[in-house]
Amino acid sequence: AWNFWTEGRPLELIDEYMIDYCNISEALRCIQIGLLCVQQNPHDRPTISFVVMMLGSEIQLPLPKEPALFVGKYSCQEYSSSCINDAPSVNELSISDLEAR
Repeated sequence: AWNFWTEGRPLELIDEYMIDYCNISEALRCIQIGLLCVQQNPHDRPTISFVVMMLGSEIQLPLPKEPALFVGKYSCQEYSSSCINDAPSVNELSISDLEAR
């Protein structure tokens, strides 16, 4: 979704069978809101009450920033310790295992 968004092709996210039956501007708005909800920095993500307001109004939406989990072109971040050998793994995929304390 992030690739399509940044390349200016968000309509490719809509199923070809639905494209003729949906409101395109509403679908694009939902895509943008979805991307806002998965931004890398949690402080940039909207609250649920703001999401509800964005869905039910015509207010101008902010542009989303890169998502927290992005499978695609690898971008090395300054704060990342996984910048060894320019890629996180051989196949450019990774698995995160969360542990409770």
